[in-house]
Amino acid sequence: MEKSKLLEMNNVGIVVENLENAISFFSEIGLQLEGRATIEGEWAGRVTGLGNQNVEVAMMVTPDGHSRLEISKFINPKTISDHRKAPVNSLGYLRVMFRVNNLDELVARLIKNGAELVGEVVQYENLYRLCYIRGTEGLLVGLAEQL
Repeated sequence: MEKSKLLEMNNVGIVVENLENAISFFSEIGLQLEGRATIEGEWAGRVTGLGNQNVEVAMMVTPDGHSRLEISKFINPKTISDHRKAPVNSLGYLRVMFRVNNLDELVARLIKNGAELVGEVVQYENLYRLCYIRGTEGLLVGLAEQL
């Protein structure tokens, strides 16, 4: 029997309160809406362990087509925990990082649309300029420009 091997990373999931705002925010960064659906029923709950569930899902894809962000809004069951304002050194999944081509322009545009810069834009050696921002609903997003 052939040993299992990793083929690709399919997506990263984020749960939000307002799906429309999240789609707008990640579209502003440069992701494209690939599709939307409502996932419901007992079969879905068997995967998540949540029982009979009803979730609105938007799948967004990076311009290169290789990475996806699955944004979910739970209708039922209601969300029971909120980690959106957790500091950067919290345990668990915390942020997603995107490589961009014009960091200063994007950060200025995102701030104009209500995002907050966390700390400051810094340069790492002669390789990257990077920063963290808090976007819609306080979601933490990393942005990096390769030098």
